[in-house]
Amino acid sequence: MVAILWGSPLPPIRSGVSDYATELLAKLSQICSVRVLRPPGWDDGDWELDIPLVESVTKPQEGEIPLWHIGNNPYHDWLFERALHESAVLVIHDLVLHHLVVEATLAQGHECAFLKLISAAHPRSGERLAVARTFGMTARRDPFLFPARKPILARAHGAIVHSRWAAEQIARDDPSLTTEVVNLCVQDPGQVDRDAIRKRLGIEPNTFLLLHLGFLTPDKGLESVLIALASALRCGARVHLVLVGQDGGGAENLVQSLASKLGIEDKVTTTGWVPDQEMSRLPAAADLGIVLRDPSAGETSAAVLRFLACGTPVAVAGLHQYLEWPQSAAIRITPGPAMAADLARSILRIGALAPKAKSDARQRAREVYLASHTPEATAQQLVSGLKKLVDSAP
Repeated sequence: MVAILWGSPLPPIRSGVSDYATELLAKLSQICSVRVLRPPGWDDGDWELDIPLVESVTKPQEGEIPLWHIGNNPYHDWLFERALHESAVLVIHDLVLHHLVVEATLAQGHECAFLKLISAAHPRSGERLAVARTFGMTARRDPFLFPARKPILARAHGAIVHSRWAAEQIARDDPSLTTEVVNLCVQDPGQVDRDAIRKRLGIEPNTFLLLHLGFLTPDKGLESVLIALASALRCGARVHLVLVGQDGGGAENLVQSLASKLGIEDKVTTTGWVPDQEMSRLPAAADLGIVLRDPSAGETSAAVLRFLACGTPVAVAGLHQYLEWPQSAAIRITPGPAMAADLARSILRIGALAPKAKSDARQRAREVYLASHTPEATAQQLVSGLKKLVDSAP
């Protein structure tokens, strides 16, 4: 039997990876042996899984596979530190790790450590970037141009990613590192009363509901979404936008300001953060979900899956890992200046479909989820992937 020492953020930490952890661990523990590291400073008062918890510094036992989950935020800095110095299998949730490196070094006042890591990841250019930062010179796209993955791959025993595109990027960094693609998963919301959720949100039966799920940041294409909403309304469509998620740094003010300028304030609703159980069901209310992050950190969005699990088609940015979603359920929106117009056309086209065609589209979305993105399927795939990584060890 495969034995795993699991390290990741855990609820109530507001991280997509912590949600993923509990949704997957419940099924994973049924088919293999699992121990879970307590994140530093974490309160396990809400821990409901019957899985052993051990301290964050615990070493793997003989035959136990250390499985560290790495994402692009400070909730992973303790695992990042271990990955720099210990061999482990790494689940790379984000291909851009620049923010994590900054939080683990510069945010702690360790300028030399940042210089060392960014230079190791990006020889010559990384050193120049570090020097520029000492003079206060940074740019919005720096993290995406300098993803800073290489240092943590140096000691990795293997890597797990969630898309073929991600595997190709890891192979460019380290062609010798064995990488397995394991599908992302989310919990099945089960049967959901779509009409009841729409009623609770105040959405009329004949109104097209556009819904965004996740942290609100400017990189989520919110400006294009609002312009698309205004364009569709001016074309005579009855459309309402609901933004579900916590403000990730001034995005809500940006939304309110632009909505006011466009004269569509009454067509936009923000809910703020919602509990996990409610969040998993809300996408059922939508006619179209939106996941339009550009630039992308290389993540395979759980938000996409939450829409599909609820049988809701989703509009995705047509680049990189998002191109791997079936077009029957994930509508590709052209990134860049054409994004707003492309999304507006999609809203109008889907809104004009006959009821049978809309029902068929929802069924196709649900089938994509059921085919390979349930926690049961991912647990089996992860165990198979780990066996391959262990068997390939020198």
